[in-house]
Amino acid sequence: MDAMETVTAAINKNRDFLTELDRSIGDADHGINMARGFNAVMEKLESSPPDSLQQGLKSVAMTLISTVGGASGPLYGTAFLRCSKIAQDKSTVDSELASLMLNEAVNGIKSLGKASAGDKTMVDALEPAAKAFDASYKSGCGLLSCLQSSCKAAREGVEYTKTIAAKKGRASYLGDRSIGHQDPGATSSAIILEAITEYCKKTG
Repeated sequence: MDAMETVTAAINKNRDFLTELDRSIGDADHGINMARGFNAVMEKLESSPPDSLQQGLKSVAMTLISTVGGASGPLYGTAFLRCSKIAQDKSTVDSELASLMLNEAVNGIKSLGKASAGDKTMVDALEPAAKAFDASYKSGCGLLSCLQSSCKAAREGVEYTKTIAAKKGRASYLGDRSIGHQDPGATSSAIILEAITEYCKKTG
């Protein structure tokens, strides 16, 4: 799970930024919680190396659920847990598997969080990302190109969250006062996708 090392580094780099975003419309702890969770993931993977892709993803999921505070732990944990089920009997990630996992992750997050596009959540980044990935995959693009398309869509989704009022979580208490602020969860989702893309770029 070398990819998780790249993801963890990206989360740690953006810890203060994510926390500052959350200070405006949340509990001011999103970056802190995410960094705690992914650092715990790396400790778990290093102390108990997984013997399969599925086991590795499940380990990531359970660690995030148990260490990340607030709603983010269960939501990200569910995303990785759904991915682990899709990855059964798989040893490498190609475009087809990545598409299945990304869509399943989005479905898991939407189901658990009862969120839809336009609610100012991570769904506003991840759902467009999944659709962009699928469009690139269906046009015959390779994994890296598909991921790059998904990252672009995710970032556009993050920008979109600035224009809408929050309908879920603590930010929803602010109503229209949440307009103008980008969603921390959508931002961390985009950061994770970009880190995975960077890892794939380096590893070919």
